[in-house]
Amino acid sequence: MTKKLATKKLAVARLWYEGNSFSPLTTDLDIFQVREWAEGEDAIKLYRDTATEIGAAIAFADSQPDWEVTFLRCAAAPPGGPVTDTAFATIRGEILDGLQRQKWDAVYLSLHGAMITCGNPTPELELLEDVREVIGKVPLAATFDLHANLGPAMIELLDVAVGYKTYPHVDMDATAARALELLTGMAEGRIKPVGAIAKVPAIYTSFNMRTTDGPMAEIAKLAAGWRAEPGILEATVFGGFAYGDSPFAGPTAMVFADGDRMLAQRAAKDLAAEMAARQARFQSRPPSPADAIALALATPGDKPAAITDPADNPLSGGIGDTTALFRALLDEKPEVPCVFGFFWDPDLVERARKAGVGATMDVSFGGRVSPRFGKPVRIGAKVLALTDGRFRNVGPFENNLPVDVGNTVLFDVEGIQVIVTSSCQTPNDPAYFTLHGIDLAKVGLLCVKAKNHFRAGFTELTRTIVECDAPGPAAVTLDHYEFKYAPKTLYPLSQR
Repeated sequence: MTKKLATKKLAVARLWYEGNSFSPLTTDLDIFQVREWAEGEDAIKLYRDTATEIGAAIAFADSQPDWEVTFLRCAAAPPGGPVTDTAFATIRGEILDGLQRQKWDAVYLSLHGAMITCGNPTPELELLEDVREVIGKVPLAATFDLHANLGPAMIELLDVAVGYKTYPHVDMDATAARALELLTGMAEGRIKPVGAIAKVPAIYTSFNMRTTDGPMAEIAKLAAGWRAEPGILEATVFGGFAYGDSPFAGPTAMVFADGDRMLAQRAAKDLAAEMAARQARFQSRPPSPADAIALALATPGDKPAAITDPADNPLSGGIGDTTALFRALLDEKPEVPCVFGFFWDPDLVERARKAGVGATMDVSFGGRVSPRFGKPVRIGAKVLALTDGRFRNVGPFENNLPVDVGNTVLFDVEGIQVIVTSSCQTPNDPAYFTLHGIDLAKVGLLCVKAKNHFRAGFTELTRTIVECDAPGPAAVTLDHYEFKYAPKTLYPLSQR
């Protein structure tokens, strides 16, 4: 049987990054190249059968013989400080060069929506402007993270946009699949999407932003109701990224309707009003590290208890370097097996590798990047294990995606197992601990620098997950952060 030749051409590219304006670090090109850096056949090999946006685009290519799909530069890095302007220019240039190679019938971009660079608080707007200039009126779609900071100018450049509906984000692939469905529907003349957004006059932190419970779950249900309405093609609510200083800061409601802009505007305004009405419920005051430890240990059950330190969560721009939770753990001395994940310290990992398994060392944990969030903890430690830091996710968050956290070491510190890594990445998957020979079923207390994504893979494995309030680049309160670009009319900046 002769295979039918594709009649339409789709370009796919990815630039996914969430930037913390208050991190003491910057992110250069090498961080992208370690995490996700591929194009063409290499991109297909990297993302095939993964629960990611590009994984969905590959599935689309496999199932739609009428469309020839070309994978241009796909780049992503773990959230962190501002991206260097040269790194952004390089990635932007490669995407634009790819788009200029030929004519396209449609273009899809996998974006985050909260990227910042050292010199630009809205680089994704710049990218969209450049892409639109290259492709002209060709249908253009983008997908965004639930924590995107979006502005009207961005939506005006897009024909279709879709955002994650879940937090923890376990629908990345479904989000891209829907965007591609709408994009190709437009390209084939079956629908005429028109979009609208409405902003909430506030900045919300994401502590109480899970879509499994609480105020965001209610808003997500309302958005689903709008998506069921005749004429509505897409409705997404975005919580925004509180630590990304942007003129587009704050929650957003985004709606696309089929040829009816007034309907899209009405739905977006309704959803934004519902988010604004729940402002107080989005506020959070977790317990101190010591109180969190006491609360976790007091919770009955046979499974491990877990404590998260969201203020140093790398997926919010944390630096894997703060010490408050670790100091509390040493002070409390729980009489159960404890695991602490993690500290980021490449030099310490290299020292441990040279010393070898079984060696006892004088070490310094944390306070390396910045003493602002806690002084170093100097203490003796025994090297229990060394790894290459490579595994594939087994949980629902970015399932099956290969992860490389660099060389790692597992220490014993006064009976506490402490993981130290060569790159700053959140321990969001059970395979992270399996890599280090840790049987979670035998752990009494698991302390991690993580936030809500951690819950996707660990809710069923733990008896409780308790957040703590500790100093860090992504703390529960915004009082100590100086915003330069976010409108001063937004709550809580308006209260200063």
